[in-house]
Amino acid sequence: MTSIRKPLIDKHLRRNDLGLTVRDYEGVMSTLCAGCGHDSVTAAITRAFFELSIEPHRAAKISGIGCSSKTTAYFVGQSHGINAVHGRMPSVATGAAAANGDLYYIGVSGDGDSLSIGLGQFCHAIRRNVNMLYIIENNGVYGLTKGQFSASADIGTKPKKGAANEQTPIDPVKLALTLGASFVARSFSGDKKQLVPLIQAGLKHKGFALIDVISPCVTFNDHVGSTKSYAHTYEYFHPVIHADYVASKETITAEYENGAAMDVELHDGSVVRLRKTEEDYDPRDRGAAFDYITRHDGKGEIVTGLLHLDEDRPDMRDMNKLPKAPLNRLPFEGLCPGAGALADLQKDYA
Repeated sequence: MTSIRKPLIDKHLRRNDLGLTVRDYEGVMSTLCAGCGHDSVTAAITRAFFELSIEPHRAAKISGIGCSSKTTAYFVGQSHGINAVHGRMPSVATGAAAANGDLYYIGVSGDGDSLSIGLGQFCHAIRRNVNMLYIIENNGVYGLTKGQFSASADIGTKPKKGAANEQTPIDPVKLALTLGASFVARSFSGDKKQLVPLIQAGLKHKGFALIDVISPCVTFNDHVGSTKSYAHTYEYFHPVIHADYVASKETITAEYENGAAMDVELHDGSVVRLRKTEEDYDPRDRGAAFDYITRHDGKGEIVTGLLHLDEDRPDMRDMNKLPKAPLNRLPFEGLCPGAGALADLQKDYA
């Protein structure tokens, strides 16, 4: 991952309430493939933090391992952050949020990081209602290990090599609804008009806010059997050194009205059908939300927008009666009240 900073040219850029420009919310230059949907998500996150006028040092970024987990290096460079172990980002975020509730926590993960190796930790972060925004950049493949199916790959999806996927996918939106998540949304990386306000709402939500973002992979979407595919090229030429080349692709964008459906053609010619929720859609009814998503799944449509919201459920800090002040601001006497306090506490378990 490069450490080269982007040039800060902000003379003519609009400033927010803090006097900062959008450049102040950027990170290092992206090393992802040109046209990757993840970079569009980065741009949306950057815009959301800028428009909310959040002080950069009050942001805490956490990620696991994968293409998606590189995203945290690309926004809000002057912030707190940690790149955790594969699939273990939720537990690190839980510990940080328990120690200091005064920050805006944002976890960026992938469908492999969250729905395969990290599925258990993902579920418990939802159950505990950790106060954080959790973004899944969902492309259905393991990009760093050359495009194998992830747990979110649809039935019938064809890989570069081998048989089509026959395993039922894990839908993070349906999973979050069944586990009682207090904020559930889905969007498309190319729909900045929808994604930015969803991210803003998720950052301001008190509790666990999930946004599942459909984010196409430009490298592993090429047709099997094509003489122009990467697989065919590697089979019939013999390089003296190993080198990869990823063709530059245009970023896929989409803009359509509430209640409407839109077919979006991906780089390999395949098509996904997106549907935005209607203006009168009520996200506060969990059962209706699950039924709505399931009905449109049957039509081959991916529902996007704010799908469920529960503003009354207490977050993890309230449930566990944690102090309002961050632990690093408490005096020693408060952190270590002495043996007498411990003895009183143990009486409750006698």
